[in-house]
Amino acid sequence: MRKYLNRDAPPAYQERVCRELKIAPFAAYLQQCVAAAAPDWIPATVLWREIRDKGFDGGERTVRNFVATLRPVRSPDPLVRFETAAGDQMQVDWIEFRRRKGASLFAFVATLGYSRASYVEFVADMRLDTLLACHANCFVWFGGVPRRALYDNMKTVVIERDAYGPKQHRFQPGFLDFAGHYGFRPELCRPYRAKTKGKVERMNGYIRRSFYVPLVARLKSVGLELDVVTANTEVWRWLRDVADVRCHGTTKLQPGAQLIVERPSLQRLPPPYPALIKPALPASGKELRERFHDWLAPLQHPLSVYDRVMGVAA
Repeated sequence: MRKYLNRDAPPAYQERVCRELKIAPFAAYLQQCVAAAAPDWIPATVLWREIRDKGFDGGERTVRNFVATLRPVRSPDPLVRFETAAGDQMQVDWIEFRRRKGASLFAFVATLGYSRASYVEFVADMRLDTLLACHANCFVWFGGVPRRALYDNMKTVVIERDAYGPKQHRFQPGFLDFAGHYGFRPELCRPYRAKTKGKVERMNGYIRRSFYVPLVARLKSVGLELDVVTANTEVWRWLRDVADVRCHGTTKLQPGAQLIVERPSLQRLPPPYPALIKPALPASGKELRERFHDWLAPLQHPLSVYDRVMGVAA
């Protein structure tokens, strides 16, 4: 700055002279080689050896970077969104939350295809009896049973894909008996195609970003770690107060309001499955608060601390 301030005339800027790249004389040859090999692809190492014999003295990385610009850009698969009728389909998935201390937490997530209403339940494992209990609670939450349920390759759902022919899968016997009792048909999405059950996959990301991460951060601020009881207490409140009343990004409607529209199309709840105890879901915010305080009572912190952290009104 001092040098330019001491000058009488303002500084003059000159455009930088563009130097020819080392690979420029060989660019046409490389383009010709790539075009002749299409739709196959010649590795950059092979092309580097070829032009090196023709006088190129640059490195392999230079050739690799140039050839990368010649690779055709594949257009992504067109996204086709499949909408289902009211009461027709539910998509189901697990989310695993790894914790620094202790075992992982798992969340059972079920999303109705028509209304986008979801049910979430945190558990400590993904065993068959846990999966069935979550389904039973889910149907109570929705107020009915859809006709189909879509899964990935859960070991507790399917033993062998296409065991008896195309799309004739060998389902886990206990799960299949449970599905028969509730009257829904289990189906499997295409392997390695998460978009097939994109409705629940999108909900998974929403749960992680908008519920789990903020909740863990609030608990961490007072030296607590999230457990199953606390997670369920809070997620059921979050579903009713936040997730169900938001404007859904795809439908532009509130999932909770659409669930009221979809509920008459769901199948009626059958008697409880014999192998399970009838689920008991919290019926009100007051019950949620009481259950939360019952769990916190043995801890060495005043209840007002938890009320402040969790945002519970006095």
